[in-house]
Amino acid sequence: MWSLETLGRTRLSRHFYLRDFLHSEISAFHGIPNIPQDPDRVIAHGRALCELLLDPLEETFGRIAVRSGYRSPALNAYGNANGLNCARNDNPIECHIWDCAGPAIAGASVVIPWFADRYAQGRDWRDLAWWMHDHLAYSEIWFFPKLCAFNLVWRPEPLRRIDSYIAPRGTLVRPGEEPGVPLSERQAAYADFPLFRGIDYPA
Repeated sequence: MWSLETLGRTRLSRHFYLRDFLHSEISAFHGIPNIPQDPDRVIAHGRALCELLLDPLEETFGRIAVRSGYRSPALNAYGNANGLNCARNDNPIECHIWDCAGPAIAGASVVIPWFADRYAQGRDWRDLAWWMHDHLAYSEIWFFPKLCAFNLVWRPEPLRRIDSYIAPRGTLVRPGEEPGVPLSERQAAYADFPLFRGIDYPA
């Protein structure tokens, strides 16, 4: 217990600790511990995810909500086998197993309350997608209808792909291709967004 408590206190970035990513409703309800198999790998990959992708979001939009973060291989496999919205462990787009045996990856399902309020009033999810495309070194982003939540993925060599289950459904940006929307048009879509990393934190 003490080792797990210490692991949870590991700071991944300016704003996030590993404990922020260990909670799982599947784990809590079904009694399957969500304990990393390879803590060093989880910390390294989680640190990259937080420093490069999640910290800039928090410093631009204020507090963000992590809906789902790390999943142990055993927990994810259980979720997949029981239809609990978990991809197969060997699926190359499964981003929640940060200590998977394959290539380095880390991802989290995230909600930005600032944008969720506007989305509830009819704001287009693509406005946020274009902002992230133009400001973050993401690998993949997948948008979902509830609260305009999205999976945000880090890889050492980003794929740069954006997909959505919100209408218009499908792929917005394909790996290796330039967006079909000019930069000036993309910038106009998010012209009212907060200044990038505009929240002034103490040094």
